[in-house]
Amino acid sequence: MKSLAGETILASFVNATDAERERLHLPWWYDATLWDSLDYLGWTDPQTPERGYFVAETSFGLVGAVLRLPKNRPHGRRALCNLCWTQHQTQGAVLMVARRAGRAGVNHNTVGTYICADLACSLYVRGLRRSVGGGTMPETVSTEHRIARLRENVEDFLARICVE
Repeated sequence: MKSLAGETILASFVNATDAERERLHLPWWYDATLWDSLDYLGWTDPQTPERGYFVAETSFGLVGAVLRLPKNRPHGRRALCNLCWTQHQTQGAVLMVARRAGRAGVNHNTVGTYICADLACSLYVRGLRRSVGGGTMPETVSTEHRIARLRENVEDFLARICVE
């Protein structure tokens, strides 16, 4: 992912209300971001842990989405991230839901998928972070193939949000 200006990121959110845009802040670690190791920028709101933010470059432009995370996360089960295919124990991958853009979002239409709770899929597929009690699925494909699959899955998720 190429380096992005803060204003560009904040303007990219397709499903944010005006009130959400006012409360939206970049993560504290934004200035230290290692852009070369990211396929998307994702973070949770430290003041509201049930809110996450997700920004990626796609074939249809830069797209940002506000995500809702569950308040009560189930314990004692494994979950698989649908973006990077990393297996997590207990609360490591959670169902994240995003309101659709435009009129569909106004009508409360949403899309959701299981995503790594720390929004660090890019680090998992590159082997820069390991899942506690889980791990990556055993595969024979290269890291480059896993990165390409992650980017495709991210684009598919964001396309479902953008479709009105």
